[in-house]
Amino acid sequence: MNLIYFLDIAGTFAFAISGALVATRKKFDVFGVIIIAFVTAVGGGMLRDILINAHPINWMGDLNYIWTILIAVLTTFLFRSKIANLRKSMFLFDTVGIGVFTLLGLQKGILFHLPPSVSLIMGVVSAVFGGVLRDVLTNEVPLIFKKEIYASACLAGGLTYLILNSFGVPENIKFSISAAIIIAIRTVAVIYNLELPKVKKDIFGEKF
Repeated sequence: MNLIYFLDIAGTFAFAISGALVATRKKFDVFGVIIIAFVTAVGGGMLRDILINAHPINWMGDLNYIWTILIAVLTTFLFRSKIANLRKSMFLFDTVGIGVFTLLGLQKGILFHLPPSVSLIMGVVSAVFGGVLRDVLTNEVPLIFKKEIYASACLAGGLTYLILNSFGVPENIKFSISAAIIIAIRTVAVIYNLELPKVKKDIFGEKF
């Protein structure tokens, strides 16, 4: 198991737990919790593969994703009261996960000969749309639309990857640098409670 694959699985585990926690707070039944954990963990990659007509769909080609999600759900049921104490660790996995998901999605777009800009969008879709699907299905405003620098960090890291790629930088180096940028931006934004500016007035000074 190479490092990138391990980080991918770790990110999937963290995303699945975040989905399972939301579903249990909403008092969903066991089936509902599994579904929310599933779409949170692999929904972004699945949507990406559907958009670019890639087969097999991400989780269908590797059953380790399914087992990872099921273990995450079981872990949530057994240790829900203790997981709160592991928030820092889960945040780390989640942050590393969005970095890896962004770059893997971007790479897949390049592999399918999509334009760089479209490949970048596919990377962001891979990283954030599992959370969007989770929030929509649980009747919440998606996190990326209301606070936290999340998708913006993915864009910055993905753009860095494309720039380094244009200069022929070796794969391991450009992947590591780009992932580090995503992780750093996301971490700094959370620590210092940074948010993107909100539009509160139009050009005539009228408030929304």
